[in-house]
Amino acid sequence: MELQLSTPALLFSAITLLMLAFTNRFLAIATLIRGLHKNYLKEPDQEIIVEQIHNLRRRLTLIKNMQLFGVFSFLLCVICMYLLFQGYTAAANWVFVISMLSLLISLGISLIEIQISTKALNLELSDMEEIFEKRKSSLDIFFKKDDK
Repeated sequence: MELQLSTPALLFSAITLLMLAFTNRFLAIATLIRGLHKNYLKEPDQEIIVEQIHNLRRRLTLIKNMQLFGVFSFLLCVICMYLLFQGYTAAANWVFVISMLSLLISLGISLIEIQISTKALNLELSDMEEIFEKRKSSLDIFFKKDDK
């Protein structure tokens, strides 16, 4: 099967949408960090704020790496298209494979970041556990409460 010029061009829209999603995650985390920093300055002894800041620092690093590999994938798609246009199909095939691997790495890092963000939300909810356990609801028969 021969790689055509339209194949890497199809990835442009997918990669740019992913980059937009990654940037939105970055902006949301930046806002959270600023808010937590203000709370930390008011109450530096509150342990949950320190844990959240540590969690957000890890997520920020992951998002930076997601964006890095996404941009690298996008750049390699452009190079692949140029190589195809110039007639270097063997080199274009390899560049396209590397581009796809870069995109795969970016998506894998995204999965890890999603797992960490879920842990962050559970950490945020942890101080409300007592209230949740004491509360009775008519929906309790449908939704079991998780045991720690």
